[in-house]
Amino acid sequence: MNSLIQFPMHSNFLAQTDFDSSFSAYSHMGTGTIVGCLLIGLVLVIAMWKIFTKANQPGWASLIPFYNFYIWCKIVGRPGWWLLLMLIPFVNFIIIIILCIDLAKSFGKGAGFGIGLLLLGIIFFPILAFGSSQYVGPAAATGTRVA
Repeated sequence: MNSLIQFPMHSNFLAQTDFDSSFSAYSHMGTGTIVGCLLIGLVLVIAMWKIFTKANQPGWASLIPFYNFYIWCKIVGRPGWWLLLMLIPFVNFIIIIILCIDLAKSFGKGAGFGIGLLLLGIIFFPILAFGSSQYVGPAAATGTRVA
């Protein structure tokens, strides 16, 4: 019986794709991407450590997941239960925007600097950490906004 679809007769037909040659040509990009991401992460961790210590909080708290957001809420004057809001999809985007703006205001910067923290954190977090700005207190707790 003849079929309209002809399959190759050898059993390893699916294993004959040439992934090895195409993968080796791009393998250096994967390593570079990993190293780049690790460097960016390291810069951000060091900057957050310095920001926490400027705000009279333990710097090591920046290393612990979830606890670092709790301390961040404490620094800006937001209640600790906002950590739970970070677990809700789409709500967490709004919360992180508010926290970035409040963090900027807690260090005497404006809302524009807070948006910079949100969009270009790799640049603005080190500026906040290693710049001349000083912690002026939790912006959200006092109800007063620093311009």
